[in-house]
Amino acid sequence: MAKGLFDCAGKVTVVTGGNGGIGFGFAMGVAKMGGDVAIWARNAEKSAKAKAELEAAGAGKVIAYQVDVSQEANIVEGYKQVMADFGRVDCVFANSGASPRYNSVFEMPTEHWHEFQNTALHGAFFTLREGARLMKERVEAGDESGGSLVACGSLSLFQGLPGKMEYASSKAAIAAAVRCLAIELAPLGIRANVVAPGLIMTPMMGDGPRADAVAAHFAPTIPMKRTGYPADFEGIGAYLCSDASSFMTGETVTIDGGYMVRP
Repeated sequence: MAKGLFDCAGKVTVVTGGNGGIGFGFAMGVAKMGGDVAIWARNAEKSAKAKAELEAAGAGKVIAYQVDVSQEANIVEGYKQVMADFGRVDCVFANSGASPRYNSVFEMPTEHWHEFQNTALHGAFFTLREGARLMKERVEAGDESGGSLVACGSLSLFQGLPGKMEYASSKAAIAAAVRCLAIELAPLGIRANVVAPGLIMTPMMGDGPRADAVAAHFAPTIPMKRTGYPADFEGIGAYLCSDASSFMTGETVTIDGGYMVRP
């Protein structure tokens, strides 16, 4: 059981897309600090592997659920399962999303725009809203420990990306929603923040020589001279889950190796 500043023991964290990439980084940070983790993802095989790794890292309890967050009903049912198994929700990382596919606004089909938002925007919002609902009920019942809501953003919150407007729009919209949640829920001790990653080498970026080539190409543009990796999100995951972040809300934290503050 973890003890110390970023102690997550006794806290239950739901991580969507928690079986790989940045979501797994968030989950691993919580696990290393002794927290309980509920993984929401679609790939059962990947989730089983992630579960074993999180348990080995020190998580109190880990359960993997097959939840497709593109449908609101799935999210509501997913939380019912979490409450039945864990009894509470203390932290939510809304991380599920998808990669942009097109290079121009004129190439993007209307159907793709709507389908993309079902997961990246609507799924993230409903995940945060329903998690907040459970936190509010707990606080109003006398538990003063509050809660922590976290959305996974992107540097596209700040920069224009040709042809990637479905992706950037979803990130900007959920960041705006998080700021509203932060103000509304602050009196309950429930905080809401955004983590905005820079270029992170996840499975979505490919693997092997292709991934190595991408990393080598972009590393010189980053002040720290390297791309990011899922492990770079363990620390911020543990911080935002733990009581160490109890006075931080409404913020967007960039994890980008200094990219956004380049001269």
